[in-house]
Amino acid sequence: MTTAAPQRPDLARELIARAEASAAHRAQHMRNQLDAIELGQGRHADHANAKVLRRILADHDWPGHRLVGPDGARAAWSIALHSDDDPAFQRAATTLLGRAVQAGDALVQHWAHLHDRALITSGRDQEYGTQLLLSADGIELCPLSAPASVDARRATVGLPPIAVALQAVRRRYTLDSSADEAPTVVLTGAA
Repeated sequence: MTTAAPQRPDLARELIARAEASAAHRAQHMRNQLDAIELGQGRHADHANAKVLRRILADHDWPGHRLVGPDGARAAWSIALHSDDDPAFQRAATTLLGRAVQAGDALVQHWAHLHDRALITSGRDQEYGTQLLLSADGIELCPLSAPASVDARRATVGLPPIAVALQAVRRRYTLDSSADEAPTVVLTGAA
């Protein structure tokens, strides 16, 4: 990855601002602090964010570290991750992010999360175990393909074993339920 200044700091600022606003909204949603109108506004914002990211993808391909810096690339990933209302867009973003990973311009962990999310939103089982569901019974793993080999797959993309990841998320949501930032492992029930 590059440490040089991003080529398009203007795009980085826009992506970061949009992703931060969405994360704050999701945090309020998880704390049940939103009414029906505010929930609808959050869905509208996610749709608008995806529209902006779609334009950026059309103009620049995946906005990776060289174009928007690490924070901007993380924001683009977050926006794509939460574009659940458009599974086709999510799959296309996954493909472009994968190309950026191969070019050394994005994080493979981001690709694994987005890949899993695109599988889940398309009604399929995830591969890396990054997507969780927040339910009345606690935090559960979304359906997983070949669970016996998930830790081996996770290791290929630099993710910790599933038990370690689940423990960290459960600890975060039991000890720090007032956190303002989005979880490291995205909860599909919260999106």
